[in-house]
Amino acid sequence: MSVQRGADGIPFDTVSSVVRQWKDVRPDVDTAPMEIIGRINRCAALLQQAEDAPLRDAGLTRPEFDLLGTLRRTGRELTPGDLARETFSSGAAVTKRLKSLQERGLVTRRGDTRDRRVAHLSLTDEGRAVVDAVLPRQLAYEASVLSGLSDGRDTELAGLLGALLSQLEGRLGGGLTPRI
Repeated sequence: MSVQRGADGIPFDTVSSVVRQWKDVRPDVDTAPMEIIGRINRCAALLQQAEDAPLRDAGLTRPEFDLLGTLRRTGRELTPGDLARETFSSGAAVTKRLKSLQERGLVTRRGDTRDRRVAHLSLTDEGRAVVDAVLPRQLAYEASVLSGLSDGRDTELAGLLGALLSQLEGRLGGGLTPRI
């Protein structure tokens, strides 16, 4: 399968079309940031729409698997607040997901002896087995999604995205609004 490329050598995609349209009506505006942020947003939207077959087969959603995976990789009990911070989710969303995972016997909740309002969560043996079974299949699925990147381009992309993420995470305390 041949990939169409624009004059700049970048593969032609939906964002290329949007940028070209903006250049036609507003040639005075620098659209370079759109070429990066627009592609990141489009990739994120497409990845969120895609069905993660290994997760679906296990009866899990991506956010549920993120909670289970967080409990598995940290190897210790976590509070709902810890899970919300680790997964960048709202407290309400975590509570709803935990209720479902607990009802399915994948997560157990232990009350705090000093503060009844605090819950400590951990994986059950079944929850651990589900994560351990699904993780390799999910990673293989994700590798297939990235299979079009070759010759170290995946490593390069990971590094570039890591640098961007680090910069953005550093700005969270002060907000993401750039000073112009």
